[in-house]
Amino acid sequence: MTLRLALALCLLALPALADQRAVAPGTGLAAAIAGAAPGDVLLLQEGDYPGPVRIDRPLTLRGPRGARVDGLGQGTVITIAAPDVTLEGFSVTGSGNANADLDSGVKILKGADRARISGLLLQDNMHGIDVHGGRDAQVTGNVIEGRRNPRMNDRGNGIYIWNSPGTVVTDNSVRWGRDGIFSNTSRKGLYRGNLFRDLRFAVHYMYTHDSEVSDNISIGNHLGFAIMFSDRVKVQGNRSFGDREHGVMLNFANSADVSGNLVRGGTKKCLFIYNAHKNLIWDNRFEGCGIGIHFTAGSERNVLTGNAFIGNAEQVKYVGTRLLEWSFKGRGNYWSDHPAFDLNGDGIADSVFRPNDLMDHILWSQPAARLLTGAPSVQLIRWSQSNFPATLPGGVVDSAPLMAPLSLPVSADIAAMEAEVAGRWAKGKFDDFNPDDLGSH
Repeated sequence: MTLRLALALCLLALPALADQRAVAPGTGLAAAIAGAAPGDVLLLQEGDYPGPVRIDRPLTLRGPRGARVDGLGQGTVITIAAPDVTLEGFSVTGSGNANADLDSGVKILKGADRARISGLLLQDNMHGIDVHGGRDAQVTGNVIEGRRNPRMNDRGNGIYIWNSPGTVVTDNSVRWGRDGIFSNTSRKGLYRGNLFRDLRFAVHYMYTHDSEVSDNISIGNHLGFAIMFSDRVKVQGNRSFGDREHGVMLNFANSADVSGNLVRGGTKKCLFIYNAHKNLIWDNRFEGCGIGIHFTAGSERNVLTGNAFIGNAEQVKYVGTRLLEWSFKGRGNYWSDHPAFDLNGDGIADSVFRPNDLMDHILWSQPAARLLTGAPSVQLIRWSQSNFPATLPGGVVDSAPLMAPLSLPVSADIAAMEAEVAGRWAKGKFDDFNPDDLGSH
């Protein structure tokens, strides 16, 4: 084969150069899509573009925030039905109201693989972005502001992911609506660096395996990070501030790596573990909650080490009678209420720590007994158990408590948001909270 022939064959194998076409506002965006060749770039200008529209070939739609695609209340605003579609920069609004149909600002269908949704502003849509079967989608740097119906369960999710392996969701801001990210029946996703505010759940996992939730921030939601019926999930480096029910929840979640997370200022539980097994929970900081960790329903073979439990009204609530050791290879956890000494200076307290005693078990099972908390007989029982450990029931034992807590940094802008939520807490100014909403998945 001559060099000239080989070069000609190579040129024939290359795709045609993409054509860039300006699309004026008010004209038919659907017609522009229908007239575009695969690979073309449609450049939207400032102004309104009536929808809904369907993209059935590989295209790029790019425009400034002032370019607005409006669904006019009819179904999904932009439906992606082809692979290799990119949406960049503009605004999407006005989806329909049918939650059962998952009306959305943007919907990515099965077969529409490798979609890229970047830098959009999505407002007043039932769901912001619905990744519904497309593989390897990238959802990056978008601002999603959901609806504010009186009941949260009547709203849609910021980002809904269903059966879409390889989805990457990074650096998005999601506010209002129902859940920030609801990932259902999927796997191998990466959800990193997102900000979630004023939602039901920041991240809600159902049957999503072999994936990662890392470096996200949840502020003022009902529940931060709910990992449910999912295996082998990395939950790392997240922050939960002022979330009203739980900061992190492991519910039927197994073999997770939960590390480097900071939960602070929740009213009920920093960490709730229910029927979750073989999880590694290490180097987290749980601070200022009603309960530091609630551990129940036969959860077994979990390892807890290097965590800090600071200033929680009740550090541990363990519902069970088995003896649980919460240290690993000579390294336990830090407990702010442990009056510890370290005579040899190795950073490990010289005495073991048991966060609960017999009276705690009685108070959990018989709440009316709290009236007797200050009674001399109760104080005598607690004194006896502290001096004669053999009388203690089964429960959590930390044989190597740490003398100092780990510190996890918080940036100034996030600390300001945390303070604003704490101010709302102090004034009791929260809208639409209904505990029943947390029980509906």
